[in-house]
Amino acid sequence: MTAPVAPVTALADGEWHRLHPASPLLRGGLVFIAVLGFVLANLRERLLDMFVFVFVPDSADEFDSRAGDWQSDYANDPVGAIITNGQVGWALLAIVVVIIGVIVGFWLSWRMHTFRITPEAVEVRSGILFRSHRSARLDRVQGVNINRPVFARLFGAAKLDVSVAGESGNVQLSYLGSALADGLRADILRLASGARAQKSRGAAPGAPSAPIAGVAMPSTIPSTAASAVATDAAGSALPDATAGVAGGPPAASAPLSAVVGRRVDEFLAPELDPNLAPPESVVHLSVARVVGSTLLGGTTISILVFVAIIVAGVAAGQEWVIFSFIPAVIGLVGYLWSRITKSLRYSIAGTPDGVRIGHGLLSTANQTIPPGRVHAVEATQWILWRPFGWWAVRVNLAGQSASASSEAVQRTIVLPVGRVDDVRRVLALLLPDAETAIEPVLGAGLIGRGAVGGFSTTPRRAAWLHPFSWKRIGFTTIGSVALFRRGALTRSLAVMPLARVQSVALSRGPVMRMLRLASVRVHTLAGPVTVELPVADADEAATVFERLAADAVRWSGADESHHWGAAREQALAAGQVAGAVS
Repeated sequence: MTAPVAPVTALADGEWHRLHPASPLLRGGLVFIAVLGFVLANLRERLLDMFVFVFVPDSADEFDSRAGDWQSDYANDPVGAIITNGQVGWALLAIVVVIIGVIVGFWLSWRMHTFRITPEAVEVRSGILFRSHRSARLDRVQGVNINRPVFARLFGAAKLDVSVAGESGNVQLSYLGSALADGLRADILRLASGARAQKSRGAAPGAPSAPIAGVAMPSTIPSTAASAVATDAAGSALPDATAGVAGGPPAASAPLSAVVGRRVDEFLAPELDPNLAPPESVVHLSVARVVGSTLLGGTTISILVFVAIIVAGVAAGQEWVIFSFIPAVIGLVGYLWSRITKSLRYSIAGTPDGVRIGHGLLSTANQTIPPGRVHAVEATQWILWRPFGWWAVRVNLAGQSASASSEAVQRTIVLPVGRVDDVRRVLALLLPDAETAIEPVLGAGLIGRGAVGGFSTTPRRAAWLHPFSWKRIGFTTIGSVALFRRGALTRSLAVMPLARVQSVALSRGPVMRMLRLASVRVHTLAGPVTVELPVADADEAATVFERLAADAVRWSGADESHHWGAAREQALAAGQVAGAVS
């Protein structure tokens, strides 16, 4: 039995804690400030007149001459109506009441929003008038993501998102102190691995168990996370009175220069701590490759088409095209800029708790994908990327909804752009058990045709349905994975762990029946990756269908990758036994 290990932070003690004090402002206060700024910008002239009237009484005659205009336009000039009716004092009082109400609402929102981490679940209570209590089981945790929007980074805060199996099952802690978020992620993954280890042994929930109390933490945990115990968002020690707050105000003894220095260090620090993994396991992207691959994408083509339409419309005297297409061009340019900034400072590496991916320039994000949470992997190559040998890799992850936000969709892109060697390294991180099996056929899967690499071939009559890609369409299984190759304009190689297969479908439409063809589709979790053999000989498709169905049952029964806590516990126990013998 292993000895319990202390948590990385003081927040995983089973007690209720509060979020960062700036959380209400970061969640909803910015919208309030934006609305207030909009109102002030539109009423700036009348507000200026009002204060001049109040503080410069000699200007009363000039205001009286404008009163008639104000009275006839109350709906469009409420400030003028207030001045005309002598209600300036009441208006100022109303503004003060609104500001006080907002501040009190923010304070109550922060006060009533609490969370706790127990050995079984992550629980969040929130709401002022309507209370809610959410509980996410640790043995259902699919991953833990940390986002640091640029404005939140000014406060030393970060948003922690716990991905849980199920539709809309994610639990967010918005916001925590930046250092505390990193440490709390380590605690949640540690407890989650222990919960799965206990479940794999068939122990009763809540029964005492060393892994639940604290699975041995790897020696590679960075010192920055370990030092986050009882620290606030600024990194200084929390006073006893605020020990339960996840990121209180900086201690009075901490000088302002030290706080500013820590913020600067946080902005410049790499998103992925190099102490978490060996340097050779990390893939880095150059700025030139990120910018070039983005500009050579389909979005740039759309921008050029819209610009051509605008130029042609203006030349033909149809100015209306300016108002119709310029907003679209602006939106596409913004999307390009977002793609570039989100891919900068990219890093990926394997850690004891899964694959860690970080990216972002000003607003940063990182996610941890625990073992067994990758349901499908796809490497794709757009035709304009071929001269440079660039590929992108995306995944289907448990806990990501098909209708997720753009932020969640970004998490499915594990390699924005890279060469074949980078693809090989990423696949080794995501599917470590299949690395040896994939290596010999990776080249044939990415750019091969026909029977090269043991892939199945497609009959020539399939050219009626896929005239450009029928030679590339192929399928093979090696060990615990199945590989599906297809695509002409965009080459694609999908790798599917057989243990993650949900179901297999064989389909034949009227045209396919006439050509004696069929298609096979492997159903996986909703995501950007589609795993299918779009066309094959009918008899071969039936064989593939039976083979995949049988292999899925066999490999799913033998798979233990999602119980990584049990494997860690066994390795630790073996090391202790070996040490005792020696």
